[in-house]
Amino acid sequence: MKEGPDIARIATLIGDPARANMLTALMCGQALTATELAQTAGVTLATASAHLSKLEEGGLLTQRKQGRHRYFALADHRVASLLEDLAGLAATRGHLRHRPGPKDPALRRARICYDHLAGDFGVRILDSLIERGAILSEDETLTLTTTGRQFVCDMGIDVETIETPRRPLCRACLDWSERRSHLGGSLGKALFDQMLAKGWAKREPESRAIRFTREGTSRFLALFPVQDVDAA
Repeated sequence: MKEGPDIARIATLIGDPARANMLTALMCGQALTATELAQTAGVTLATASAHLSKLEEGGLLTQRKQGRHRYFALADHRVASLLEDLAGLAATRGHLRHRPGPKDPALRRARICYDHLAGDFGVRILDSLIERGAILSEDETLTLTTTGRQFVCDMGIDVETIETPRRPLCRACLDWSERRSHLGGSLGKALFDQMLAKGWAKREPESRAIRFTREGTSRFLALFPVQDVDAA
């Protein structure tokens, strides 16, 4: 008799193309209706409902009701982290499902990864923080240093508030487009929330792309310099 966690069940749930498309759509961090997810997956509403039930039973989705509507979202950040890691692994193995289109450059530049920033800008944050000694990286394990805590505090973020046992403060997410890690965890979320609150960036409608304003881009690049890139 085999013992331990049943990874085959999780793999089966994610492995279906329609369910994989639905889960990827929910990486935007917003809750979507069954109708919206059916359109994303290219299946009928009845088929989508069956898939959503399986994902909810498997603990990958959560559901909430508002009036007559039902909304679905990823169960928690651990599901999002798993999906991003799988996307990164698929990209490094050459398993890409689409050809680059008009939206592709925007997604590669900056996009939301559940609740933090990914793409070129997301990778830049982590590279910059490591260069300035704010984060120590050892074998993909990230630690916020004393210098980093002061930097984050100066940005108006209370580290003690976001540092909880439920989620890592700093986490390296393998970025599927950059093929390197961006900053996840509660710190990644807090930094991204600050950028939105300051008006530096906003979400693109019906997309995971994040659009930075001209001033927001200037402030972002100044706050997160990267020596090799900026020297070029």
